[in-house]
Amino acid sequence: MPNDPVPVLSTARLRLRPHRTDDFPAMCALWSDPTVVRYISGRPSTPQETWARLLRHAGHWSMLGYGYWVVEDVAEGRFLGEVGFGEFRRDLVPPVEGLPEAGWVLSSEAAGRGIATEAMGAALTWLDNRTDFRKCFCILDPAHAASRRVARKLGFASEVEGTCGGEMATLLFRDRPSGEAGSGDLGP
Repeated sequence: MPNDPVPVLSTARLRLRPHRTDDFPAMCALWSDPTVVRYISGRPSTPQETWARLLRHAGHWSMLGYGYWVVEDVAEGRFLGEVGFGEFRRDLVPPVEGLPEAGWVLSSEAAGRGIATEAMGAALTWLDNRTDFRKCFCILDPAHAASRRVARKLGFASEVEGTCGGEMATLLFRDRPSGEAGSGDLGP
């Protein structure tokens, strides 16, 4: 699976596509918006940190066969955010290893329109049908009510309170829906 091209996914309103270097200005705007990062890092990212993130996205696909997509508005081609999966080897308590970490981040203009649920729904369908993972997880700031609602809509049900890098965090786990099968049975 690694080194396969990044699949392009489509929904009624959205296109999920690979990152390109020309996404860098839009990514800088996204990751430097204090409203966007409030519950993620708590501080805007520098251009250097955003560039490293862009390269990390490409590296996930190249080395692991999964990663993040750019979320684009189909009608206008506008950059709306990023969704996907990573393996970040975070300092988590309790530890989680061997499972993809799901994540979504949208621009302020895209918030509250169901775009996170729609985009991550497509990404999760891809994960369920194209990989061997039976489970995945996401990490949320306990105070982030909107992301908690999105996670629940997406089927993240098992909840564990813990820490990420020493900060309080909520870990939510999602099992592959019954009847869906990847090409094997990897992952806990």
